[in-house]
Amino acid sequence: MRFSHAMPFGAEVREGGVRFRLWAPSAGLVELLPDDGPALPMDAVGDGWHETFSEGAAAGTTYSYRIDRCHHVPDPAARAQRDDVHGPSVVIDPEAFEWRHHAWRGRPWHEAVVYELHVGTFSPEGTFDGARQRLDHLVDLGVTAIELMPIGDFPGRRNWGYDGVLTFAPDTAYGSPDDLKRLVDAAHGRGVMVFLDVVYNHFGPDGNYLHRYAPDFFTDRFETPWGAAIDYGRREVRDFAIHNALYWLQEYRLDGLRLDAVHEIVDERTPHLLDELAAAVRRDIGAERRVHLVLENEHNEAGRLARDVDGRPQAYTAQWNDDVHHALHVLATGEREGYYADYADRPLEHLARCLSEGFAYQGEPFRQRDGAPRGTPSAELPPTAFVSFMQNHDQVGNRAFGERLGALTEPRVRRALSAVLLLAPQPPILFMGEEWAASEPFLFFCDFHDELADAVREGRRKEFASFAAFHDVQARSSIPDPNAEATFLRSRLDWDRVGEGEHEAWLEHYRELIAIRHREIVPRIPHLRAGAARAAHGGDGGLEVCWPLAGDASELVLRANLAALPSDGRWAATTGRLLYASADAFAPERSGLAPWSVSWYLTS
Repeated sequence: MRFSHAMPFGAEVREGGVRFRLWAPSAGLVELLPDDGPALPMDAVGDGWHETFSEGAAAGTTYSYRIDRCHHVPDPAARAQRDDVHGPSVVIDPEAFEWRHHAWRGRPWHEAVVYELHVGTFSPEGTFDGARQRLDHLVDLGVTAIELMPIGDFPGRRNWGYDGVLTFAPDTAYGSPDDLKRLVDAAHGRGVMVFLDVVYNHFGPDGNYLHRYAPDFFTDRFETPWGAAIDYGRREVRDFAIHNALYWLQEYRLDGLRLDAVHEIVDERTPHLLDELAAAVRRDIGAERRVHLVLENEHNEAGRLARDVDGRPQAYTAQWNDDVHHALHVLATGEREGYYADYADRPLEHLARCLSEGFAYQGEPFRQRDGAPRGTPSAELPPTAFVSFMQNHDQVGNRAFGERLGALTEPRVRRALSAVLLLAPQPPILFMGEEWAASEPFLFFCDFHDELADAVREGRRKEFASFAAFHDVQARSSIPDPNAEATFLRSRLDWDRVGEGEHEAWLEHYRELIAIRHREIVPRIPHLRAGAARAAHGGDGGLEVCWPLAGDASELVLRANLAALPSDGRWAATTGRLLYASADAFAPERSGLAPWSVSWYLTS
């Protein structure tokens, strides 16, 4: 079976040749420049579109566009690049790839145990094939979905992916389009979903040529932290993003998308881009197989996660819940600077609310927003609407030295918090290497040059000037240079250490918890009554959260002590069937729970 997505732009292989189409509203003359032939004038066909059909072109043809006889630019909708973002594009025939597991229809969202990875640092090879070779490790761990950080073509050989400029082309540093398809196909053959992180809020600072021939793609009415705002008031611009989402889901058979920082997408039209995109995905793909759309959204807008009368997502399946991470991180480390300040006074209370109601902030004042309210009520949503994590690329990589949680807190703390994370009904995310307590940092890295490299290096260091540890200029100079290859290489996982001592013990700990999740928690998640969970907590670190199940009087119950001293006896009740308990949670000499201990029950 073969799959493709038909797009109204870019290079499309057709019978007898290739159709090329570019939106260049500010160009007078647009020419197609095949690498192996003369320039072909493209016809202006109205509304800024330019088009031609080349009988001499075929799959593998390399080409670029020439704008007004002076600017040579790649195809913004290229399916592949020959070298990098500044070079020629490559015609790809997506139907040349034969899918082996074409009957795959996805998995229900409540089964998700997500593993976030960066292709370039996940394996020694740093490629799609390198990731494919380690799928069996993830299956053995119990992972049911991998999530790739952005892979759209970015400048240079290394990048987190959020500086991508050619959003339809898998970066050549990772391999070919067919290499990516082989990864997805192999994952599906093992029962593993594949998600992709996509960026629709900005383009990277190097290699984006749209300004030269389609300045209408952008607007100066709004700003983003990273560059020019995209003008989604234009139909052509909206279609570019919507077709990108459909392209990844249809042509690459992906099981879902994570939409990066949608709070930075400003759209004054109705319906909003996010609503139109989700509707297109549900309409074009939802009936064929399960597809899951996940948001990163600092606004905590519960309405975007609404369910229909049957409990199905109307638009977006879930949101990454930064609130639960921030509460867990403060409990684990005691850190109070930056955005942790809004969680520092009552971290256990915030965690209890996250586990029972979704967001910690549901309209309360937020100091990082100068006291403006943040969030909307979320208690009526099911736990599956909120993705939880202790670590991810942002929360590790946006630290000055990219420290993982293992470098910041003691093992018993991490064991307790991992038992909360992996057995709670919210879908969990693991960040690559977390399962064996990898000691390699995950640093911020890129591959810029000249003035841009200097600006990124200094900008990165200035970001930390408000933190006490970096008030001094000399201290800030110790922050690794993002452009240095050594920074990238330090972030690559060392797979030789997986079976060593404490790393092997951590791996077994994670395997045990995920196995319990699949056996005891996952089958019950669809039966949890939305809006019915309740939580209690105490000043001694005691925490209890109860999730009632529909149809009977049974409940899933978490009881924990997330503090350094023994808890009060009320948190150690043992009614119901014990699903999991920390090794020393119920020492005979204690009436309460031991420090940093967790227990899970099913009551009837």
